[in-house]
Amino acid sequence: MLRELAPDLWIAEQPFQYWGLDVGTRMTIIRLQSGELVVISPIAIESLADIEALGPVSFIIAPNLYHHLYAEALQQQYPDAQLLAVQGLEVKRPDLRIDAYLEHHSDLQNQVQYLPFRGFRILDFSGPQCLNEIVFFHPSSQTLILTDTAFHFDAAFSHRTQLAARIMGSYQKLQPSWLERIATQEKQTVKQSIERVLRWDFERVIMAHGSIVEHNAKARLTEGYEWFLNQPLAASAGEEKPC
Repeated sequence: MLRELAPDLWIAEQPFQYWGLDVGTRMTIIRLQSGELVVISPIAIESLADIEALGPVSFIIAPNLYHHLYAEALQQQYPDAQLLAVQGLEVKRPDLRIDAYLEHHSDLQNQVQYLPFRGFRILDFSGPQCLNEIVFFHPSSQTLILTDTAFHFDAAFSHRTQLAARIMGSYQKLQPSWLERIATQEKQTVKQSIERVLRWDFERVIMAHGSIVEHNAKARLTEGYEWFLNQPLAASAGEEKPC
């Protein structure tokens, strides 16, 4: 179930469909120096043995307003773990016991850095929606961990998914699709967010949907966000409530 990418860094994957496309989904596990585990974006887990062999789960993270489906199940398995979530999830999931909001939390023992990716929206069935995503950086493995702020669909995916990625201009590219560009009006805010992310010294990018980029990921993400990075200094037009 688990695949080790680097010392103290693992991922696990499962099938997942979005808008009828096979996009898969992925969770990331980081082991802190204390031996405690941080689980980012939980997926459905059939057996806990592999996880428990790594150490105790101390932090369960719902990194945006969409990746929360399996947080409660993992929380029930590890009731002493803290559920860290983004602000707004308490409205969407009032049934969840949220222990702290990531925006105001800093207790990951200085071994996992993170920041809010402001301004970014996705296009779902009800129109453009705030994502409220927090992105993470694991310095010891030079790994950036995203959820829905970039995708990377390549030949590992179904022909249907590959075709959709080509149509949206994102096939074999590490970037959001045109749907997110259309949905996002606060382009200056997104520009500031990606500029902050690019200050981290990362070589690898893990995202929730798409193939992991193992090498030269910073240059590829810079290229993928070029459309936002090249925005003029003037404030973006739009009357939407800020994300």
